[in-house]
This record gives sequence, C-alpha cells and structure tokens, in this order.
Amino acid sequence: MREQILVSAQRLVQQRGFNGFSYADIADEVGIRKASLHHHFPTKTDLGLALIDAYTTQLQSGLRHIGESFNNPADQLRAYVAIYRGSLDAGRMCMGGMLASDALTIDPVMLPGLKGFFACNIEWLTEVLAVGNSQRIFALSGSASDHARMLLAALQGALLIARTTEDIEAFERTTSLLITDILRKG
Repeated sequence: MREQILVSAQRLVQQRGFNGFSYADIADEVGIRKASLHHHFPTKTDLGLALIDAYTTQLQSGLRHIGESFNNPADQLRAYVAIYRGSLDAGRMCMGGMLASDALTIDPVMLPGLKGFFACNIEWLTEVLAVGNSQRIFALSGSASDHARMLLAALQGALLIARTTEDIEAFERTTSLLITDILRKG
C-alpha cells in the first residue's frame, strides 16, 4: 500500500505540484481512507520526504542504466534528455522541478533532499560532460559543472514551456540544440 500511495502522490505532484493535491485525492485514487494514508505518512511533509527519496532513487537507477547502456557521452546526454521527453509524453513534469516551483511554500525540511536531487543531476552531468570534453567529443566553453547546471536549467525550462504551450516540437528543437551546441565540430 505504501508503494501505491507513493506512485499516486508522485503522479499528482508531477501533474499539479506539491500544493495542488490533498490526502483525499490520494485516498480516492488508491481506494483507502485518509486515516489509513496518515498511518503510512502522518503528515504531508513525511510524504514529501519519502517522495523526494524515492524520486532520487529512481533518478540514480536511471542514470546507472544510461551509463551501462551507452559508452558515448553524447549518447548518454541524449538518453538523459529522453527522460525529460518521457515525462512530457506522460503529461507530467520533472517532480524535482515541480517541487522547486513550490520551494517557498513547502516545509523547509524537504529542501535538503530536493537540493540533493538536483546535486545528483549536476554531478552526473558534470562527469558525462568532463569525459566527453576529455575525449574531444564536446567543446565546452566553460567548466563541465557550469555546463551541467546550464543543461539542467534549460531542460527544466524546456519541459515547462513545452507543457504550457503544448509544443513538443519546440522541446525537441531546444533539446537537440543543447546537445548540438556542445558537440565538437569537425
């Protein structure tokens, strides 16, 4: 039941934001009473902390899979972008981005986990970019970590704009340009 609650809550956060759903929404969807939901997660903050932990674990698993599946850093970046495209195709946003948009209104105890989620993204991207730069696949105009932050911010923004405008082709063009711009020419 705990897993079903987390799956439901994650979807709701990715579609509506953390402040856009209630325990009643989850209870209705999962088919339990709100009191049972409170048994698993006494407060919405407890649920939020569990969501961040689970989402970060999902991310880490996905990044490991990318690393095992693709040797070329450019292909790894394309696979990373595909994660965002998958969210868009499912009518969702990155949960990290949705929680970040609620950062001023969520319990501050959730912020370290959220920062950790973004740090995990940046660390992985930095490593991929640094390897690609050392292999002369990428031509970075700044540090790998600066490019990692830029890519993460651009992907979050591209996802947000594509969802708002319902323009998936613009998302595709933007994300393609992000990778093309750092590829070494010739």
